[in-house]
Amino acid sequence: MELIRRIEELRLELNKLSTRKLTDRKIVILSQKLDQLLNEYHKNNK
Repeated sequence: MELIRRIEELRLELNKLSTRKLTDRKIVILSQKLDQLLNEYHKNNK
């Protein structure tokens, strides 16, 4: 459940930053972290 909580936190943070450009450094970094967590989630739930 910790993984799901971290995914949700990142998703919410990205949502708050949605007024920025998609190429904004912070958006890119958070998006990459979220991708990693989602990949981990899918790997563990096959």
